[in-house]
Amino acid sequence: MADTTNNLKTTPLDQLHHEYGAKMVPFAGYSMPVQYKAGVLQEHLHTRSQAGLFDVSHMGQARLQGSKAAEALETLVPGDIVGLGAGNMRYTLLTNDKGGIRDDLMVTHCGDSLYIVVNAACKDADFAHMQANLTDAKLEIIEDHALLALQGPKAAEVLARYAPAVRHMVFLTGQALRINDIPCFITRSGYTGEDGYEISIPNKDADAFARLLLSEHEVMPIGLGARDSLRLEAGLCLYGNDIDETTTPVEAALNWTIGKRRRAEGGFPGADVILGQIKDGTARKRVGLIPDGRAPARGGTEIQDLDGAAAGIVTSGGFGPTVDGPIAMGYLRTDLAEPGTRVNLMVRGKAQPAEVVKPPFVKQNYVKD
Repeated sequence: MADTTNNLKTTPLDQLHHEYGAKMVPFAGYSMPVQYKAGVLQEHLHTRSQAGLFDVSHMGQARLQGSKAAEALETLVPGDIVGLGAGNMRYTLLTNDKGGIRDDLMVTHCGDSLYIVVNAACKDADFAHMQANLTDAKLEIIEDHALLALQGPKAAEVLARYAPAVRHMVFLTGQALRINDIPCFITRSGYTGEDGYEISIPNKDADAFARLLLSEHEVMPIGLGARDSLRLEAGLCLYGNDIDETTTPVEAALNWTIGKRRRAEGGFPGADVILGQIKDGTARKRVGLIPDGRAPARGGTEIQDLDGAAAGIVTSGGFGPTVDGPIAMGYLRTDLAEPGTRVNLMVRGKAQPAEVVKPPFVKQNYVKD
C-alpha cells in the first residue's frame, strides 16, 4: 500500500493507527506509529506488565523453497540452518566478505520451506542479495501478509483465547494455525525481552484481528518509541545502530549465533575474518553501559577512558523505564570491556561517569519449556 501524499508506504493497519490517535512518523519508507495517546513511557510499562500489540508489517517476509534451501542459505549466513529442526526458529546474520553484518534475520523451518523475516530498511537489498546468490533455492517474497507482534506476560493468555495451541509453543518455535478460520503463521518470538508472539496474517484480515486483540483489556497498542526502549533494556541490537556492515558478529558479542559446525566448516561470507576474530579476539566489543546520575547518553556519544583518551562510541542509549534510569550500548576498547570497568561518557561536552555491564539490563522472560 502506498500513501501518495508523501510517497510513504502504509501498512494494512494504517486506518487503525489513526483511529487510536497515533503520532505517525516516516520509518524505513513507511508511515509508522511512534506512539499513541498513552505515550511512550506508559506503553513501555504496559508491555512489561500486561500485553502490547505492535504493527511490524513493514518487516520483510519471505519463504525459501527447495530441497536444498537450508544448505543454500548457509552460504550466506554463519548460523546452523541445516541442523534446524522442523518448527524451530533461529536468529542469524547475513554477512559480507569482510565479516560485516548486512542484516540480522529470523529463520523458521516450516517443513517444506524456510520462513524468513528481515528488517524493513534492508529488505529490498536482502531479497535481491538472496535471489542473486541462492541458485539451489527459490525465494518467494510474501507481500500479501501483515505481521503483528503481541508481547508481554499476558500475551499467551490473550492469544490462547483465539488459538489455544499457542500455550504449548516455546520460545523460538513456529506453527501454522487458524484463528477465527483465518490461516496464520505464528512464532513465539519478539523484540522486547518479554514472552510473546509474532503473527503473520493475510492483509485483508489484519485490521479486524488487531481490533479483536485490542478489545481484550490486557492489550494496548504500542508504537516504535516503546519498541526501541523495550529492545534496548533487553540488550537487543538494532540494525543500523548497533550492528551494520562495519561491525562483525564477534565485535557485536554475537558469537553465540555461530554454531560449532559452522565454526569448524566455515563456508559463509567473511568466514576467515570472523573465525580469526573468534580465535584471536578483536580491538573493540559491544558492551552495556549504565551512566551515573539521570542524564541519558544518546547514540553517537563518545566514550573515553579515565585518562581522557577516546575509547569508543555509544550506538544506542536512552532512558530505561523499567530500570528507572539511563542505559546505553556501544563499542568499547576490549581492554575496557570487562563488566565493572569505569569509563566516561561525553554528554553535552561534559564527562559523565558510567559503568560497563553485560546486557541485558532487565531479565528476559522467554518461555523455553
